[in-house]
Amino acid sequence: MKSYPQLALLSFLPTVLMVVWLAPQCALAQTQNGSDTSASDSNWMATTREQLPSSLNPSRTSETHTASGARTVDNQSIETMGMYGRYAPYLDLQKETVKVDANTVRTVERAFGRDSEGRKSLVQVTEEEKRTLPGGEVKLVRTTSNPDANGGLQVVQREVQDTKQINLNVQETKSTVFTASTNGGLAASMQTTERDTKTGDHTVEFRKATLLPDLNGGWQTGEIREGTIKGGGKDSTKEERVLRPGADGNLTVVERTVSKESENAAGQKRGTVETYSNNLPGTPVDGSLRLNQRVTTVHRKGEDGTQSTTKQVEQRNPAQPSDSLQVTREAIDIVRPGLDGTTRQTQTLRSLDSSGDLGVVSVDTRKQDNAPAVQVNIAPVNVAPAKTPQAAASH
Repeated sequence: MKSYPQLALLSFLPTVLMVVWLAPQCALAQTQNGSDTSASDSNWMATTREQLPSSLNPSRTSETHTASGARTVDNQSIETMGMYGRYAPYLDLQKETVKVDANTVRTVERAFGRDSEGRKSLVQVTEEEKRTLPGGEVKLVRTTSNPDANGGLQVVQREVQDTKQINLNVQETKSTVFTASTNGGLAASMQTTERDTKTGDHTVEFRKATLLPDLNGGWQTGEIREGTIKGGGKDSTKEERVLRPGADGNLTVVERTVSKESENAAGQKRGTVETYSNNLPGTPVDGSLRLNQRVTTVHRKGEDGTQSTTKQVEQRNPAQPSDSLQVTREAIDIVRPGLDGTTRQTQTLRSLDSSGDLGVVSVDTRKQDNAPAVQVNIAPVNVAPAKTPQAAASH
């Protein structure tokens, strides 16, 4: 069977992100479903404390969001418990967005870690420029750079994306990813073509093809994702098929997902995502698709403004694949507005333990102050040993 290492990474990432996403993203969903406290025209600051079992180190995260004219800055500082029970800096993230003109937006993201001596050092910079051309065409270039051995920045990846409206009902996005080549410089390592076609008042068909380099210097299809989105009123359904090359090189359906979202008269929102796969642990691969995972999300909003989101993940037991799905992870997120312009939030993440029960993995408490403006230094930061790019200052 042919090997597609790049595609294997792409298919693995969503699984990892799902685990990380369970708790914090519930908060994002709630602010989007309710009052959006992260809007670009507001200033806020927040602190999150993570409480873990005694055998693990807790963490503390501080965030600020500042908007001034055409510029917004988001800072995130993550600290972990160090020696002697004191918090120590671990990772700092900065995102600066500037609206250059009516058609151009530039974004610079910087990640800072700590070197062996505890000094703040730049570990990665991502720069993005998005331009809207006459006629609606959108061009995006995203470049990622890492420090080299001499402390300078070396480009390790660049993505070029072009989105066009083919006609009234069809939109197409083409993207090429360039990564470091063994011969030096950058070489195209992946291409994608994504097309959305409106086929009815409430129906859209989509198709995304991913191409990977072959051994002859050409391109071969590594994956195709295609399906249909139907929506009307407060209900919507999305069906997607994933096709990948089989042992004979022909495309075969390896996965199918069915997503449904609904909202009742009381404003309660419910969503389910069911994933069917032909590769279940402990089950022979015979080409059949079997239900492997179900994710259920329920969002409620109280009359006092309190919002709660419960997200459950059900999966099969690899040791007993014939058994029905069981809940393996659960995230409960509760957001309570305060009278003083603050928002208090509790996120509880539970996971299946060795005894078969859902045990608490972490409890995060977050306080967000939406009232005062936050003064943030947006000038380039002098760090050691890496050097920040001069171009970042103009962004």
